[in-house]
Amino acid sequence: MSSAHVPRPLRDRVAAQARHRCGYCLTPAALVASPLEIDHLFPLSLGGTTKEANLWLACSLCNNHKGNRVVVLDPVTAQAVPLFNPRLQVWAEHFAWTESGDRVVGLTQIGRATVAALQLNRTWLLHTRRVWVSVGLHPPKD
Repeated sequence: MSSAHVPRPLRDRVAAQARHRCGYCLTPAALVASPLEIDHLFPLSLGGTTKEANLWLACSLCNNHKGNRVVVLDPVTAQAVPLFNPRLQVWAEHFAWTESGDRVVGLTQIGRATVAALQLNRTWLLHTRRVWVSVGLHPPKD
């Protein structure tokens, strides 16, 4: 999480664009007990800016696992690839849900690397997703 101030109107626009859910794990703000964070896609520490084109929503754990990384390793090929960019890339082109709806599967190098780097299948989140699935709140239909 960055210490940069993001004005409320800009924060609200980004949240609406992100459909009020984490750009990485797709966890909706309505299902978590804390507000989602504004993620600087290209981190401030690497010269990124607090401009709309560089901002997206992330849950605190995805954002913490991301840190200031923009390149991560694909666990299959060991190649360095860009981290998934939820503002510029389509989630469904890089990821899918397992049939049970609780796990994220990386479909591409970027997808696999992002799943691994951000730990998108963290144990506690799998348990939580199973509860959401059981009551019809998960996985997202879009």
